[in-house]
Amino acid sequence: MLNSESWSFRGFQHGETPLPDPNLGWHLYGVGLENMGSDGMPEEIGLPETAPNQLLVRVDAVGLCFSDVKLVNLGGGHPKLFGRDLSAEPTRLGHEATVTVVEVGRDLETTYSKGDRLAIQPDIHIQGRSTAYGYTISGALIQYHHLGPEVLDVDGSSYAIQVDRNLGYAAAALSEPWACVHAAYTQRRRLEPLENGRMWIIGHQDDDREYSFSVGLDKPSAIVLTNVSEHVRALVETRRSSGSIVIERDGIRPEDYGELSAGCTDGHGFDDIVLLNPGSAEQVSRAALEIAFRGTMNLVGEQPLEEVPMVDVGRIHYDYTAYVGCSGPEISAAYGREENRCDLRPGGVAVFFGAAGPMGQMHMQRAIESAEGPRMVIGIDRDEERLAAAETKLSAIAEQNDCDLHLESSSAAISSGSIVSRLTDGIGADDVVVLVPSGEAMAEAARLMAPGGMLVLFAGVPNGTMAPLDLSRTYLDNTQFTGTSGSNLADQEAVLSRAADGLLSPERSVGAVGGIEAALDGVRAMIEGRYAGKVLIFPQLTGLPLTGLDELRDQIPEVGEQLGEGDVWTARAERVLIENFKAS
Repeated sequence: MLNSESWSFRGFQHGETPLPDPNLGWHLYGVGLENMGSDGMPEEIGLPETAPNQLLVRVDAVGLCFSDVKLVNLGGGHPKLFGRDLSAEPTRLGHEATVTVVEVGRDLETTYSKGDRLAIQPDIHIQGRSTAYGYTISGALIQYHHLGPEVLDVDGSSYAIQVDRNLGYAAAALSEPWACVHAAYTQRRRLEPLENGRMWIIGHQDDDREYSFSVGLDKPSAIVLTNVSEHVRALVETRRSSGSIVIERDGIRPEDYGELSAGCTDGHGFDDIVLLNPGSAEQVSRAALEIAFRGTMNLVGEQPLEEVPMVDVGRIHYDYTAYVGCSGPEISAAYGREENRCDLRPGGVAVFFGAAGPMGQMHMQRAIESAEGPRMVIGIDRDEERLAAAETKLSAIAEQNDCDLHLESSSAAISSGSIVSRLTDGIGADDVVVLVPSGEAMAEAARLMAPGGMLVLFAGVPNGTMAPLDLSRTYLDNTQFTGTSGSNLADQEAVLSRAADGLLSPERSVGAVGGIEAALDGVRAMIEGRYAGKVLIFPQLTGLPLTGLDELRDQIPEVGEQLGEGDVWTARAERVLIENFKAS
């Protein structure tokens, strides 16, 4: 059994020593776990004096994330590191963090005070370029470190958020992944033509349908027309802005779309693509390749495609490419928030694909606890042990919220489609959220949607990952294909506010805890899928190995007995953990 004599909680003593000694942390020097720390252990990392524009902070808790695994696997090849040589300029993991201010630089004394508790929003951008905390900026797997203008003053904003003192460390640290969950159900797509953007309208010269385009055709600065009818030419001439340029390119075949796009957009792609009466899966697939970052494709038609087009599902997640549609003849009917919801359908059926992992459990918890959430939540996963752990955590709150919860194991013999069909009497799901980073899984999940359904690609796959998505359903029955990546300050502030008001318990997501030395084992545990919940590191604790919550009652009874029903982490368990194991 572990005991308090093997642990310590190191406090910063003001006036006795200018720096903690030693200050332990985990640098990452390259690809692979062998390049994390030194010989499998954290290193002593020195700290300079606090500069006038810096805060010295004590790191109180850090959540580990599968994004950390991606960084370990890619090293300097990770997109957010821009080819950095980590052997010469190491970084440090830990982007889900909460800290306490222990020293304030003189230039910041009117803004921050000793004792302030902060959560860090890691998705930092300077003039549109990512400089994310825990990636480009060294993160929180360390006991003490400095925060400077790279976090506190970025284009006039601070990415350090004040935390209510009543929130536990775990709740505050996990506000970041919870912010990503929150962001998944806020509108990230652009749902109208881009002001001063480039629009491409693709049609058929023999299409005799009389289309209208009442809203938005006056916004683009350039409109390219390909193979459209005389009626569409006249419509564009009537409705376009007087300052816009119209370019006609007829006789263009789908295999020529890439060359046309490169010539008309300097390789950036079209901000808006309108495809009238889609003719084939090949045409749709080829046109979709030319959507710009945050671009929108509007499909207008009445007949289903004979085959299913291949779509870049990575870009739906990372680039927020949007697919909307309507039957016409009013082209702008496809746009707008009323036709394109972003949250789960109230009273509907929500399916979570790859549900038993930490993020899947967060999504299901949010759905269950939402005041206007779905009446039925279906969680599908292949890991039966994780599903059992999820049921232990979620069944009680599902009962409290009158939500019909089904956690089902899929396999080669039992498909996800058969599970959803059985539970919905063959109708399908109103919402399908994909938490598996697999194009094949995303294509499978898309087939589970009922008419009017929404697909949310929460898991990320690399741009260029192609998967079959039946886009004809966008205009035949208003199904939606959406994606989300990361979160922003407003998302995390909203989560912290809900947690402070008692409307959300982020700490329920914890699956294992450990001290500073356990960080490497924590990353390894994520790779192995050892825990159904989040791995949480308390950097101020030393000598505490990675311990699952289901082990705490036996290993550390005084902490284990403070867990909630179903071995759920609580603020009380956290307080006992720290109170019992502080260094005297």
